[in-house]
Amino acid sequence: MSRPEPYVKVIVVFHDRGRMMRPLAEAVGRGAGRVAGTAVEVRTIDEVGPEALAAADGIILGSPNWNGPTGEFKRWLDGTGVFWEENPLVGKVGAAFTSAWSRQAGVEFTLWSLLHFLLAHGVIIVGLPWSERMRVSGSYYGAAASGEVTPDDLAQAEALGERVAAVARALKLGREA
Repeated sequence: MSRPEPYVKVIVVFHDRGRMMRPLAEAVGRGAGRVAGTAVEVRTIDEVGPEALAAADGIILGSPNWNGPTGEFKRWLDGTGVFWEENPLVGKVGAAFTSAWSRQAGVEFTLWSLLHFLLAHGVIIVGLPWSERMRVSGSYYGAAASGEVTPDDLAQAEALGERVAAVARALKLGREA
């Protein structure tokens, strides 16, 4: 008897400020959608509330770099404060992505800020392993674009989405075994 594919839900939540974040968010979603049995939602912080995170198996957060996440995104994240006692995000898989106008503009600080939020909620973090593409795009902390979004940036974002979905699927399979 064969087992049905597990239904894994991945949500990509991002702050859409400027022209760089939406292409990255859509690429993250495409990558996650490559994993069998995965349903993907790509939403802005204006389209969903923080409670949407609790319904997902994988959570990928994206904010433009404004010396860290934008104030609007930080306020959105602050709406998850009640989760700390309820623990609905514990054991989910998470990652982050960002964009900046300069490679030296604090991209890693923004990624770390988003990852710190996820870690505080007990989320299992997935980054990007080294690839030749990282010489020009991305970070092992998560997908990142500097300046205009390039095909390499989009490929890194897709790889990140695919990794999150694959790990979320593997964990769900293990939990169901």
